[in-house]
Formats: sequence, structure tokens, C-alpha cells
Amino acid sequence: MFQLGKTIVSEDLIEKEFVCNLHACKGACCIEGEAGAPVTKEEVEILKEIYLKVKPFLRAEGISAIENQGTHIVNELDELETPLVDGKECAYVTFTDKGIASCGIEDAYNAGAVDFRKPISCHLYPVRVQQYSEFAAVNYHKWPICDDACTLGKELKVPVYKFVKDALIRKFGEDWYTELEKVASDY
Repeated sequence: MFQLGKTIVSEDLIEKEFVCNLHACKGACCIEGEAGAPVTKEEVEILKEIYLKVKPFLRAEGISAIENQGTHIVNELDELETPLVDGKECAYVTFTDKGIASCGIEDAYNAGAVDFRKPISCHLYPVRVQQYSEFAAVNYHKWPICDDACTLGKELKVPVYKFVKDALIRKFGEDWYTELEKVASDY
């Protein structure tokens, strides 16, 4: 671990390699698991504001889940997350004609319908950020459904921090990322 400003960063971001391989996993991270994507208080407000603009990009099942549960839920640990369809995939998930999961929010963003790309937790994946009172822990999350992404990352020689560059800059800023690059080059 090393410190950058008010963050404690795992060396795994530099040491591990990762590139999403959607043809292999079909976007399983949006489907698997027992919870929706973590969202921040700010994102909760954004999801409420943009829902009607995102709605045309969603599947009927997702719309039903959102209209029954809300644009977000509060789980039993009092954490905010996206709702699920029948306890399975994220309510915002869509599928390509090849069966690959996509994000309806990001589809709306790419179409110019909204200015919000998607929750930062999704954008950052496989990086997870845990906020504490004085600092944030920035860690690599290893999940077996992403084994193909690890294999592709090794093939292409892309460390995790480079794969999620845009998301890290979105979360922490250009200066923070430049510092991370300096640490990585000295590593």
C-alpha cells in the first residue's frame, strides 16, 4: 500500500493486469452477485433526475424493477445501490443482440440524452473505493468471473490503473492520476 493525498492505494493497481473481455464474460459483473452497484448520495439525486431520459434505453424488466423499487435502494447495511431485477441483474442493464450486458445509463450517455455516464463504482471496476472519515482506500477487487479479463490484461500488458484511467481521473482528478503514474514508473 502507498499513500497519494488522502488515499491509500493497493499496489495491486500497478502489479495486476486487467482488460475487460466482454466476449468471454458477457458482462457478468452487471448480472452476477447478490447486490446492485454501489451508488453515492450525489448519484442517487442524479439517477432520480435523469430517470425519464434513461428510461427509453432500458428493458421492460428493468423499468418495472425501478418503478417498483425506486431508482436506487438502501440495503440492509444502510448502503445505497442500484435495484435488481428479480434479485439478479442490475435494473439498468441492457443486452446487445449478442447477449452481452451493457448499461442503459451509459447507452443514454453515449446517445447524448444525459450527461451522467454511469455510477462511479461501475466505471471504476475492478477498482473498489472504500471511504473512511480521513481517507479513501483504493483496492483491486479480484472476482473469478473476471479471470478472462486478467488473462487478456496479461496478454496486452495493461495494468489495472491504466485500464481504469478515465474512471480514476473522474474520481480523484488529473493531478492524483499523474502522481499514481509517477509511483508506477518508479515501482
